Amino acid sequence: MVAVDESEESMYALSWSITNLISDTNNNSKLVLLYVKPPSAVYSLDSAGYIFSNEAIEALEEYSTKLAKSVMKRAEAICRKFDATNINIEKVVGTGEAKNVICNAAKKLEADTLVMGRHYLEV
Repeated sequence: MVAVDESEESMYALSWSITNLISDTNNNSKLVLLYVKPPSAVYSLDSAGYIFSNEAIEALEEYSTKLAKSVMKRAEAICRKFDATNINIEKVVGTGEAKNVICNAAKKLEADTLVMGRHYLEV
């Protein structure tokens, strides 16, 4: 299972996993691409106390869904680049806190390996 997002680091992790973990296997390997959307807004106030309209909340949801589709298309393109016929790709989109969704998905899908990129955050 590879956790992907819009970052270059996650796409590199995907490429690395195909090259180093999957491409040498002779059997049909299953590769799960997992993208985690942030939790949906359950209230209409932001941290400053401003009220969001239903239209604004719906627009944020639509953006989040489009972003998930875009990331998955990009990840699939990377998989096709390697032209490995032994890879069966499954796309999974979860919603919630990334750390929880990733851990739960790995357990539920009985993933043998979990690969993730690392974001370099400046202090």
